Amino acid sequence: MVLRAIGKIRQEVTFIKDVYGVMQVLKELQPDSPVTIVDEIEASVDRCGDKDAFVFEGQKLSYREFDARANRIAHWALEQGFAPGDTVALMLENCPDYPAVWFGLAKVGVVTALINTNLQGDGLRHCISIAESKAVISGGQQAGYVAALYPANDRTMAVWDFDGRSGADFEAALTGLPETRPSGERRAHLTGADGALFIYTSGTTGLPKAARITHTRLRGMARYARILGKVDAQDRIYNTLPMYHSTGGGMGTAGPLIYGATIILRRKLSVSAFWDDAVEHGATKFVYIGELCRYLLNSPQHPRERAHKVIAGFGNGMRGEVWQPFVERFGVPNMYEFYGSTEGNVALVNLSGKVGAIGRLPPWLGAKMGIAFVKFDVADEKPMRGPDGFCIKADVDEPGEALGKIGTSGTTAFEGYHDKNATAAKILSDVFEKGDRWFRTGDLMRRDKEGYVYFVDRIGDTFRWKGENVATNDVSDAVSKFPGVQLANAYGVEVPGADGRAGMVAMTVDDSFRIEGLANHLKASLPSYAVPLFLRIQPEAETTGTMKLLKLTLVKEGFDLAKVSDPIWFLEPGKPDYVMLGKEQMDRIHSKEYRL
Repeated sequence: MVLRAIGKIRQEVTFIKDVYGVMQVLKELQPDSPVTIVDEIEASVDRCGDKDAFVFEGQKLSYREFDARANRIAHWALEQGFAPGDTVALMLENCPDYPAVWFGLAKVGVVTALINTNLQGDGLRHCISIAESKAVISGGQQAGYVAALYPANDRTMAVWDFDGRSGADFEAALTGLPETRPSGERRAHLTGADGALFIYTSGTTGLPKAARITHTRLRGMARYARILGKVDAQDRIYNTLPMYHSTGGGMGTAGPLIYGATIILRRKLSVSAFWDDAVEHGATKFVYIGELCRYLLNSPQHPRERAHKVIAGFGNGMRGEVWQPFVERFGVPNMYEFYGSTEGNVALVNLSGKVGAIGRLPPWLGAKMGIAFVKFDVADEKPMRGPDGFCIKADVDEPGEALGKIGTSGTTAFEGYHDKNATAAKILSDVFEKGDRWFRTGDLMRRDKEGYVYFVDRIGDTFRWKGENVATNDVSDAVSKFPGVQLANAYGVEVPGADGRAGMVAMTVDDSFRIEGLANHLKASLPSYAVPLFLRIQPEAETTGTMKLLKLTLVKEGFDLAKVSDPIWFLEPGKPDYVMLGKEQMDRIHSKEYRL
């Protein structure tokens, strides 16, 4: 007992020191600060000089060369007559020129809108226009997507192409421009509250929203490379994530740059090449998001998967059942998980390595950081309020929506979206007292008695069946643990004559998968009401560019055989295993013969 108590005290002391360290790193992030992300990266350039900033497709780019490239882009922006506060859209696959563009534009106060490289048509037009872009810079296949919207005779948008095939030749325009830094007076009026980027939400449930990323917020994103990944100048960071999002482009790019690390960059994730790259380029850490670790874990054994020097991965979205198997198989001793959103003011960091947790937040710290978890009504999809009209805090181990109190400092501010209506929808007022304002994360979390916080589900993903709330994350985890299942994506679907939504799971499987036994496995793993009625076997999972699983189309298609060509299995009442869904079962479902 005594030894256990001593261990507990030491754990708490370490935790308090870690929290203090985080607060020290973040304390300078104030909206009125005259320091910008440009100042920090330029200071790193001055320190590092000829050290490699990027390793990319067999080429190396030093910090000095990277700065020179960005300076040319800054002078190009001045030639075009862009003024501080103007926006230029960037649609480009990962490459060193990607950060060079936004870094260069920021040198003269121009904001860059980072466009998802997978977008086409109306979605692409929406993202370009919602940020009020003055021009678009693109290259490769993406330049073709842009040119399809704005042909050469369309004067409404200036289209620039690195290759010069689908727009004005951007590379040619940079030739001969000065490699020296433009005068700092060009941005002398800027403060931390001014915009640096627009980063878009992933758009899993509709058109993306443009989140306004100020210099203070971008500096904060960069600092999480140090806070979370403990990145320093000796590190070589392997980054395969899209640079148009905050983890890959903020923490995974701006972070290593301000701390003088080398970034081993890949155009996009290749599971088969992951360990080859890590070994050949001497990666020490890698940045992850979403299902990247699951993809690696589901891949065949690679001869170099333990021959690397990688000591840590840092990122977010790794599920608990993947964590320990990943560490054991690949020999990566440290995995640093965090929770945060591009636009939000709620950030949690798992500094202790507690498997499955996204952070730790004892009640005393939650009050100090302005983070709260409130009871949530799944049916009405809104926080519950008591007789006094105020929100009710969630109990220990009870799922509740995470909220962040909106303040004026860099870590508590909510800059919102370019769309004012979208911004207003994320703010909850009169939460615990009249006039207070809190940011709604849209995420359900639970906190255990030790203060460890666990992600439960996205609001809207949770559904109600047989009078009970079902968290899709729990269902996905249970399905994923069955032999042969590679990936599981759970959601709720409407059933004729039934209240709520029945569980359905879209799955990808390998050759070893057998449907027999899955029903018993799920009945043993989940409450009866959470066992999914329908399974859809997909050849490949549909994800966003940041590997988040898409659900909107799956929910709309449901188990309608007229809309779905994939095999669908049904847990038919009275049968021990799932059966293939056919016309007979469909007719009985629609005629309400089954007691579901």
